[in-house]
Amino acid sequence: MRISRSGLAGLTLAVIAVLVLPMAAGGQWLKIFTSTTAFALAAMGAGFMYARLGMVSLAQVGLMGLGGWITLRLNHAYGFPFEVNLLIGAVITSVLGMVLALPALRMRGLYLALITLMVAGGLEVIFTAHQFPNGGAGFWGVGTSFSATMRRPALGQSDESFLRYALVIAVLGFLLIDAHLRSRPGRAWALIRRSEAAALASGVNVTLYKTWAFGLSGLLAGLGGGILAASLGLLDAATFRASESVLLFALVVVGGARFWLGAVITAVLYRVAPGLLNNWGVDADLALVFFGAALLHAVITAPEGIAGQIFGLFKMEAANDRA
Repeated sequence: MRISRSGLAGLTLAVIAVLVLPMAAGGQWLKIFTSTTAFALAAMGAGFMYARLGMVSLAQVGLMGLGGWITLRLNHAYGFPFEVNLLIGAVITSVLGMVLALPALRMRGLYLALITLMVAGGLEVIFTAHQFPNGGAGFWGVGTSFSATMRRPALGQSDESFLRYALVIAVLGFLLIDAHLRSRPGRAWALIRRSEAAALASGVNVTLYKTWAFGLSGLLAGLGGGILAASLGLLDAATFRASESVLLFALVVVGGARFWLGAVITAVLYRVAPGLLNNWGVDADLALVFFGAALLHAVITAPEGIAGQIFGLFKMEAANDRA
């Protein structure tokens, strides 16, 4: 299979990140970069649905919470290996994502966005009411203390090694999306985005491929939630508010929904930017002002987002070199 220049650049960047980033970061920044990696997976899922199918999902952060909740609960209740907990959590989250596809079969645009936002709100209520598991017996048990934490995989016991572990999983998730876009599902999604009537006339099973897209997006969110749970050891319902899903999607538009680099930029803006402001002694909420200005800029002058502008600049330079 032919690898594009942007794909080759992405793999090179991923190798550098896996080898260098854990050594360069230290202390709290290791956890910040790990959570950035987790949110990059969720951003990739939301971005590909919006760019390839024109569907807006505002439930990605809520689905991350669900994946993290299940991963934690399986860890505390049954003591399965981390990889088993992560995979089960991601698969269950993927199934819920497929359930979200049901209204997408009849609705698009604002109505679909509102439905997914209501789902995110419902998940927020459930997380708040039942708490995130911190011990306790059985699948629904909740402990009385926060002494029980998530066990990490054998290859990721330290913060540094777990960041490498998370980066590898994120790269595999990005490659999974790329493989879909280069194969039959990608062609079907492109035709559905252009015209559902034309897709139906061409023999494309619209129901199947919409459900497939939501399930794939949910799978990535579930993986991100499991990584976040293992990184922090426990989770807090405040992390997965419905408003966070709206913010993540807005940053997906700013970063560039069509590009792998857009998901990385989204996650960096979402997690690293507030951390930098805190380090500088500035209220992290000020980042919301910058995000709003960036979204306005993207909508008006840069519909391809920051990543689109970066790739466009390199293409322009390459064209000038050939001239």
